[in-house]
Amino acid sequence: MKDLLNQLVAHRAGALFLLAIAAFLEAYGDSCFQFALYRTSGLSRALAFAGGAVSLAAYGLVVNAPRWEFGKLLGVYVVLFFLWAQALARVKFGQVPTPSVLIGGALICAGGIVISLGG
Repeated sequence: MKDLLNQLVAHRAGALFLLAIAAFLEAYGDSCFQFALYRTSGLSRALAFAGGAVSLAAYGLVVNAPRWEFGKLLGVYVVLFFLWAQALARVKFGQVPTPSVLIGGALICAGGIVISLGG
């Protein structure tokens, strides 16, 4: 598994793909906990907590197993996490981003571009 992940992050497209997966897993895991805490009870709550725990554990493996300089990729990761979080908020919770979220998100995306291009 580590060898495959290391091969992926050796290429820019592979690293971006892996970062997108990691960002999704983290945002999805967080959304499962949010869902469990405020929108379910009983067995559904337990399953949502379990789904969140599995997703966050998978996120930890995807981020930490390959040998890469994660700090250099953090700008891109934060952008991807923001985008996934907004998509999940819309789909899972029916939340439409407010103008302040859209403006802040544009700043997050701009910051990610600056960090990425800065080398």
